[in-house]
Amino acid sequence: MKLEFHFDFGSPNAYLSHLVLPQLEARIGQTITYVPILLGGVFKATNNVSPAVSMQGILNKPDYAQIETERFLRAHQITDYQRNPDFPINTLMLMRGAVFAQSKDYCFDYINAVYHHMWSNPKKMDEPEVFHAALIESGLPAEEIFAGVSLPDVKSGLIANTEQSVARGNFGSPTFFADDAMFFGKDKLADFETEILANKG
Repeated sequence: MKLEFHFDFGSPNAYLSHLVLPQLEARIGQTITYVPILLGGVFKATNNVSPAVSMQGILNKPDYAQIETERFLRAHQITDYQRNPDFPINTLMLMRGAVFAQSKDYCFDYINAVYHHMWSNPKKMDEPEVFHAALIESGLPAEEIFAGVSLPDVKSGLIANTEQSVARGNFGSPTFFADDAMFFGKDKLADFETEILANKG
């Protein structure tokens, strides 16, 4: 099966999914392809908004969302997570960097580094100088990546990824695809795995 993770660094739930995907990959015996999308573009195309916006003014729901996150952290023994105090962050530059890095041998190092600086040791990563320093700190070629995010094919690549994701039914992140079957949210990872194993059998 073609397995995909459509992600944006700005989603904390996508980060938490990223942390548990290696265990899932080990169980299913297959690698999941990371597909960078721009969550802001997805929201605009689908008339959706972030949970932080949609839950404003609702009694109890934000508190329950926090409880659900804490349960996920405990269930997967995740300790490497902190809420980013500058959330929400404009991830356009970061996601273009992910598209550029896909053609490089440091692609997954880039993904791990940006997630680290977003949700483990959080920083205001939409500031170019902060982004640049974080790349250097992580041992990545900052100048090459900064040049790469401005390339026309990188910009159009992120747009294409986002448009194609929406066309397949996506409306947010984290979103997973097993061929054409879509699963949205970190709480659907078990269903995603069940779908994969059922088709392998």
